[in-house]
Amino acid sequence: MHPNPTYRRTPEDRAIAFVRERSFGQITAMGPDGLLASHVPVLLSDNATTLDMHLVRSNPIARALSEPLTVLLAITGPDGYVSPDWYGADDQVPTWNYVSVHIQGTLEKLDQDMIRDVLDRQSALFENQLPKPAWTTQKMTPDVLDKMMRQIVPCRLTITDIQSTFKLNQNKPDDVRLRAADEMAQSGIGMETNALADLMRNPPNED
Repeated sequence: MHPNPTYRRTPEDRAIAFVRERSFGQITAMGPDGLLASHVPVLLSDNATTLDMHLVRSNPIARALSEPLTVLLAITGPDGYVSPDWYGADDQVPTWNYVSVHIQGTLEKLDQDMIRDVLDRQSALFENQLPKPAWTTQKMTPDVLDKMMRQIVPCRLTITDIQSTFKLNQNKPDDVRLRAADEMAQSGIGMETNALADLMRNPPNED
């Protein structure tokens, strides 16, 4: 995480809301032969204490879960390059704005009988946001679904710490930050630069 406290004043409930909305991240863990990483959709519990997910059985992290693992889950948002010319101020340097939430915790396998429940809850989270009747596992041929479910394992991450960085030029005067936001929206280099520009206009910092 960025060490500047200016970028780390986002209230925890805003960081949790971002995780709930994004619901996708990268898990990193130390395996028996070195670092392991995997990109996975996640489902945050209502009380924001656990995240449920599933991993392909052949995934190295799943293989390493003969016992619980300490892991880091990074949930990232929009990001983009900021040109110093955008500020309209002297003696500026380039930077990169971004949003990221780091979650530390303990990952463990759930009972395999829970895989259907995890799948149903995860698919419902995303399907219910689409402008169509929701897909459900009930649409699957039972034998085909059973075969597919045997290839994945349900997992739960119990959260021990949440840290967030919303790096959005909060260290600049408002007029300078807003000029950079306008330029980001028009010609940004990065991912989801329009969304990043909106966040730059309204950084979610504590008062």
